[in-house]
Amino acid sequence: MSPKSILLATLLAGLGMPAAAQTEPDIEMWRLDCGTIELSDTAPFSDTHLYDGETRTLADSCYLIRNGDRYLLWDTGLPAALKGASTTQWVFTLSIDKTIAEQLAEIELTPSDITFVGISHYHDDHIGQAAGFPDAELLIGRGDAEAVASGRMEATRAQLAPWLADGASGKVTRIAADHDVFGDGSVRMVAMHGHTPGHKSLVVELPQSGTFMLTGDLYHFEEQIENKGVPVFNTDRADTLASFHRFNQMADNLDATIVIQHDPRHLDRLPTFPKSAR
Repeated sequence: MSPKSILLATLLAGLGMPAAAQTEPDIEMWRLDCGTIELSDTAPFSDTHLYDGETRTLADSCYLIRNGDRYLLWDTGLPAALKGASTTQWVFTLSIDKTIAEQLAEIELTPSDITFVGISHYHDDHIGQAAGFPDAELLIGRGDAEAVASGRMEATRAQLAPWLADGASGKVTRIAADHDVFGDGSVRMVAMHGHTPGHKSLVVELPQSGTFMLTGDLYHFEEQIENKGVPVFNTDRADTLASFHRFNQMADNLDATIVIQHDPRHLDRLPTFPKSAR
């Protein structure tokens, strides 16, 4: 048990709280394979020409987090329609080998078991399979939700149709700042604006493995941490740099393991599916 948890348990005991209220949450996390992105030129990932001419392979990772009998699916990767095929858009060649639903089936879950779909932001490689979970509650940054509903992003809105289409009945929570997903502090969406207006990263506290911070697309690969590479397609440069500072300081203070969701070098920071981290 972490020092923070011991202190909390002591305080609760002093308040006469029952033993069940003092226990840490039953929580685990899986990394799902949600596609591969081949870059013919990494130049767009720096507005100061840090990576011009470099080719690179990016992973497209999603994450499943169980807290008791509730599940959060964090990001939903590339569209399932790409399975067995690939498509090239600008410098990106996109492909997937397995859908999220197929991977869930390996651990005896179905899309209806998902309680929350949390998206770091509205880009296609993070929302591609979201509509396959229409019964889940969508957790999305308020700035992103407003942008999607503005009338200028109809293709994106269609991918989030169960929640954001006209007349949609799906439950959606628009998050302005930070958000405690399960209400016990174990999983928090934290504001890291700049890549998009409402971009979020995810902090996950596991009882045995410690704290993890999932970047969303604040960073795409390690070099951006080292040299502060800001992509040309980010919506706000100043917000991005402020988010770099917040994320890095938070990771240091929490002694967190950083997982850059697109960096293949970070795949081994979590167990290989279907194993989970606890």
